[in-house]
Amino acid sequence: MLAGTRVYLDHNASAPLRPEAAAAMTATFTITGNPSSVHREGQALRASIEAARADVAALVGCAPEEVVFTSGATEANAMAIGGRANRVICSGIEHPSVIENIIKIKVLPSNSQGKIKLDHLADELAQLPADGSNHGTAVALMAANNETGVIQPLALAAALCRENGVWLHVDAVQLAGKANLAPVWALSDSLSLSSHKIGGPTGVGALIVRKGRFLERLIGGGGQEMKRRAGTENVPGIVGFGVASRLSRGEIDDWSRIRAQRDRLEEEMRRHVPEVSIFGDEADRLPNTTCAAVPGIAADLLLMRLDLAGIAVSAGSACSAGKISSSPVLEAMGIDACLARGAIRISQGLYTENHHIDRFLAAWGDAVRRVLSHEVTAMVR
Repeated sequence: MLAGTRVYLDHNASAPLRPEAAAAMTATFTITGNPSSVHREGQALRASIEAARADVAALVGCAPEEVVFTSGATEANAMAIGGRANRVICSGIEHPSVIENIIKIKVLPSNSQGKIKLDHLADELAQLPADGSNHGTAVALMAANNETGVIQPLALAAALCRENGVWLHVDAVQLAGKANLAPVWALSDSLSLSSHKIGGPTGVGALIVRKGRFLERLIGGGGQEMKRRAGTENVPGIVGFGVASRLSRGEIDDWSRIRAQRDRLEEEMRRHVPEVSIFGDEADRLPNTTCAAVPGIAADLLLMRLDLAGIAVSAGSACSAGKISSSPVLEAMGIDACLARGAIRISQGLYTENHHIDRFLAAWGDAVRRVLSHEVTAMVR
């Protein structure tokens, strides 16, 4: 949690840095050297990177040599797409780092609960050449959505990809640490991760690429990361990422408590304000994520009131330079644009307790009542 009396409920944006990760990172600052150097100092840093690589691999259930460290999941997604495919099929709920890095793209519709329509994926794949010349096509699908928390039907999508010889890239950023990733990796050709979503530092992530699969590198100029991503490694960030990965593996069962808190949160929101909409509530979701809107209340106004009350949440839509625009994710789900502009996301972490939920509910209920009361008064006048 943040210092003081504030309540932090924006873990899908970034989780607090783990003290253990910070301590491990600090230790690397005392070593001068380059991990590519052959002297003792350089090799000490190299050993730290490889230990972290093993920890990230254990989190995913892959081999260490399949882990390529990056500056974050945005770069990892761009690498997977740009280094493999000239045509990508994806859902409308993907992260912008997927959609905005594609030249030739086919965006498939989602249903009202935020899941990709598999029949549309099957139809699109059926149009590919039958001679097996599909190496330039990939399917990109996130494991769980960052706004709604809705978990995608990866097993069924992967089966379609295998039948048609198509590469499947999975953005596993939000699912990491909350569920066992080994079954997800078993379905994937490549997979992206972000350190700061699991309590590691910002500015580091990983692309997992299945051994033996070709991926053209986007950054040349050195032989780092098994010649897949040139540039001197961010040793402190990688070390912190490794620690966060190791600790996350032992916490997966703890998220059942957060799921119960999420369910109570949503039940109380509906009790306080029956007209509230909770998006994706009928689908399998991450245990910590609630995306909700009240008709007639804009997200920016609600966020400001909650912030003044000491509650940190985010908009369910994209934020840029302090401005809130309509969410492409909710648009893809067919949510009314006016309602979508009021969406906020409440995302809990393992530090979240029931009294933090109570604080949010009190502040949110008060903010909703005040906004609606103000609008009614203005209409009377």
